[in-house]
Amino acid sequence: MSAYAGIGSRQTPPQILDLMTALARKLAQTGYTLRSGHAPGADQAFERGAGQDAEIYLPWASFERAVCCSAGYTQPAPSPEALQLAGQHHPAWDRLKPAVRSLHARNCHQILGRDLSDPVAFVVCWTPDGATTSPGPSTGGTGQALRLANANSIPVFNLARLEHLTRVESFISTTP
Repeated sequence: MSAYAGIGSRQTPPQILDLMTALARKLAQTGYTLRSGHAPGADQAFERGAGQDAEIYLPWASFERAVCCSAGYTQPAPSPEALQLAGQHHPAWDRLKPAVRSLHARNCHQILGRDLSDPVAFVVCWTPDGATTSPGPSTGGTGQALRLANANSIPVFNLARLEHLTRVESFISTTP
């Protein structure tokens, strides 16, 4: 099965959250597995659509415990290898607290899988700045995943960009 990363801002607009849920449902029907991080906003919207067809990578076991997660696979914390890899891609790693490092390290699994050797086919996200290659200050934590995707030549579709939004809407409306 192919996997994709469904991620993004906690401030994703409601209409985009609905679109993310619909997209995840369509992608699950076509054989794709979601990889995400269970954060409020975009992550949980993708999860609602993917259901069991999801791999969820948590920064720590109790993260967002109050929100039900029906994923087929959940990893309770990033691996030591993911922490090391995250440090290679984050511009201010030495200044981050351990909890924030764990948040960024789980992105490595979202992009590269359980053992960090199975990259996703593509990333779908929403960030306020529409970033796909060069995350800016308003990209937030999603920027770490975008840096990893770019380092691995993985396409990124940011729903804050009209051309990406239109493409996703077309896919949802035309795919049986």
